[in-house]
Amino acid sequence: MDDLDYFRFLLALLLVVGLIALFAFFLKRLGLGNVRSYTLGKRSRLSLQEVASIDARHKLVLVRRDNRDHLILLGSTTDTLIESSIPVTEDDEPIPTSSADKRGSRFKRLVDTMRNNPS
Repeated sequence: MDDLDYFRFLLALLLVVGLIALFAFFLKRLGLGNVRSYTLGKRSRLSLQEVASIDARHKLVLVRRDNRDHLILLGSTTDTLIESSIPVTEDDEPIPTSSADKRGSRFKRLVDTMRNNPS
């Protein structure tokens, strides 16, 4: 094998690795790269309600478990439980998108309340 064959091999390898990385990037952007748990015929007790990015390293996450909401601040090195066991009321059940946009989400109200009343 001469130098040209090695160069072609290296170029083909880089092309294939680049295509794999590009494909993985697009899958992640579409939301298909997340690991999900399955409950095998049971109703799921855990659901992710909303996520809001605060900055590049922090996110607020609203998680529902057994008809209770939990507000969690996820950071790059630490995770903090902001509020726990928030009861779910009838107003918090999923509603059509057009109505949700008009009255705002419960998550926004929780965040606004936290900003106005820091403890």
